[in-house]
Amino acid sequence: MSNVSPDKRRKMESALNQLKKHTVVVADTGDFNAIDEYKPQDATTNPSLILAAAKMPAYQLQVDQAIKYGIAKGGTEEEQVDNTMDKLFVSFGLEILKKVPGRVSTEVTPGRLSFDKDEMVAKALKLIDLYKEAGISKDRVLIKLSSTWEGIQAGKELEEKHGVHCNMTLLFSFAQAVACAEAKVTLISPFVGRIFDWYKDNTDRKSYEPHEDPGVLSVTKIYNYYKKFGYSTVVMGASFRNTGQVKALAGCDLLTISPGLLAELSEDHSVVTQMLNGEKAKVCDLKKVHMDEKAFRWEHNEDRMAVEKLSDGIRKFAADAIKLETMIKVRVCFESLHLGILFRDRTMDGVRNQGRRERGE
Repeated sequence: MSNVSPDKRRKMESALNQLKKHTVVVADTGDFNAIDEYKPQDATTNPSLILAAAKMPAYQLQVDQAIKYGIAKGGTEEEQVDNTMDKLFVSFGLEILKKVPGRVSTEVTPGRLSFDKDEMVAKALKLIDLYKEAGISKDRVLIKLSSTWEGIQAGKELEEKHGVHCNMTLLFSFAQAVACAEAKVTLISPFVGRIFDWYKDNTDRKSYEPHEDPGVLSVTKIYNYYKKFGYSTVVMGASFRNTGQVKALAGCDLLTISPGLLAELSEDHSVVTQMLNGEKAKVCDLKKVHMDEKAFRWEHNEDRMAVEKLSDGIRKFAADAIKLETMIKVRVCFESLHLGILFRDRTMDGVRNQGRRERGE
């Protein structure tokens, strides 16, 4: 092997292994059994991925345990479902952490919470406490928050006051990226594929070469801006539609990739070239800007794609969270009814046995 030229060796290596030399590869899945094969550093989840996994027979143990936990916590039906959902998200995270050496991203479910800073902070701390109860340090967890203004401020508070690392998701605009960097959150997840989808659906252009893909260009600009001005926040490209987009961002801090695309990359033996470079970014032609709330709301509002995709993303994740809640609610009601019947029957048996003892039977 030592006599093989570097170029030939690269051709023999998979694109996935080459990519790992330039970028931290993250698995984007709730199916933790799919993680082993590709050996990613980290993994990310979201309500849609957890919903899909929770329907699989292989993961019913996690669902059953979460339901028992929720019922045992007591309270109203709504509180039991809420506690079950939190436990389920953390249970999947715990299983994933057995498979990856790094961190797992667990999401504060989008929806109304996306516009309530205090509620997002409270929910995040509750999730971190559940991880702590299971013996997992907060350093191995990233809390995912929607990149609304309120979400970004929640991330800032969690980082500054509680030492909780945050992954800002549903990020589509440069304004969102700048505000996240100024909030000093740990990580952002700009959505390459969904940006591409919007341009394909709303313009005459239906296909792009990777180097001119709107999603790739957006992430490249954000990466260069962060590196040029020395921000600590790192960039994790997300939501890919094809391996061309992935390879066009080789060199990005992290890339979170679905199992399907990881499989394609593992079978691909084309040469992967580092496209993003921190040193080159320092000489790029970008000016520093500041994002207070007024500037953020205006600049984000001026980006029609970002406004539509952020709203759409929140709605879609919220819809899948509601589907999961509905599934959990049915199971909680059934289990509660079952436990109630068992309690009644055992109580009646106890009464009958006591009566027999008193009658000397």
